Amino acid sequence: MSALPQMGVYIHWPWCLSKCPYCDFNSFACDPDSLDQEAWRQALLAELDHCLSQTDRLRIGSVFFGGGTPSLMDPRTITALLERLAKRRTLSAKLEISLEANPGTLDTRRLDDLKLAGINRLSLGVQALDDGYLKLLGRRHTAKLALKAIGHIQKRFDRCSIDLIYGRPGQSLEAWQAELEQALGLGLGHYSLYQLTYDPATPLGQAAASGKVTALSSDEEAEFYTQTLAQMSTNGRSAYEISNFALPKQECRHNRDIWRGGAYLGIGPGAHGRELRQGQVYITECQPNPALWLRQVQDKGHGYKAAQFLLPGERAEELVLMGLRLAEGIDLDRFLQLSGFDLFEVIDPAACRRLVKDGFLAEKPGRLQVTDEGRLLLDSLTRVLLTGSP
Repeated sequence: MSALPQMGVYIHWPWCLSKCPYCDFNSFACDPDSLDQEAWRQALLAELDHCLSQTDRLRIGSVFFGGGTPSLMDPRTITALLERLAKRRTLSAKLEISLEANPGTLDTRRLDDLKLAGINRLSLGVQALDDGYLKLLGRRHTAKLALKAIGHIQKRFDRCSIDLIYGRPGQSLEAWQAELEQALGLGLGHYSLYQLTYDPATPLGQAAASGKVTALSSDEEAEFYTQTLAQMSTNGRSAYEISNFALPKQECRHNRDIWRGGAYLGIGPGAHGRELRQGQVYITECQPNPALWLRQVQDKGHGYKAAQFLLPGERAEELVLMGLRLAEGIDLDRFLQLSGFDLFEVIDPAACRRLVKDGFLAEKPGRLQVTDEGRLLLDSLTRVLLTGSP
């Protein structure tokens, strides 16, 4: 049994200029001038070499530099990593190389350097086009700076995406509609639109728990999401995934392939991977603490905290959870190829029929999809499908 004929590579850069109060990612504030960029370059190269030596020789279809704020990474590190990949693996002729960036870390020289290093897709963490909310979210840039950065990116890169967060404390649906219309006016091919979440480990989550800020009700969340779907669809950006909207052929191929169940390497502090070793899928997780990760890579050649075989049943359930996030749904033939199971051996057939009848799921030739109504209840739907009970 084999996975997709190619795999992705995720490279995590944990450093930011500051930590945002809503962020629950593995990221840490630092002074970029204090970083030993050469040490980090060598460590990332060493871990990449180790991962490649452990895994099947699949073609590389995508590379994604995430964070953190990887636009703080020395572009020479990007060049070195891509050159190492090209030396050790076949690269797709349509290789997608994405990098996450924040507006305050970009100028025209940095953008030129990133393009020269090989980046061909930028994902910009705008989060809001309202200065008051940018301050609330702990962002260092202004709306004006974000728009300026987008303009510079559009002159240099054919593919650009922006992240926006909605459902902020006190935000009205009308205000979000207007802000989204402004964002759509930029004419970008891809938008990642996320409802604000309140992780209890974050300062914003603690503020919500103490009553200092008020989260949306479930009804309000549904109203915001329904409006977002309609507005994006009207403007030709379909929701190919729960929170991601794109023009045709502008989808993020790296993330799409992962949601389809594709293999990928996870490099860097806190990175997760799904490695294919002799046809078997292994879950990998790297040491999240940057200093400990760096020391371990220097000592052992890798920063793995854990690497374990993914049991077939667990693999099948994971494919259900990820596949139903996609508008295309679960491809039955691919599911069988990747898991070794027929889909209806994994999900409850009676529950599936009931959800189809109620309009939450749709059975199409060769695939099972979630409807727009079902997307509002996705977590509940997957639980019912996998357990057979509400």
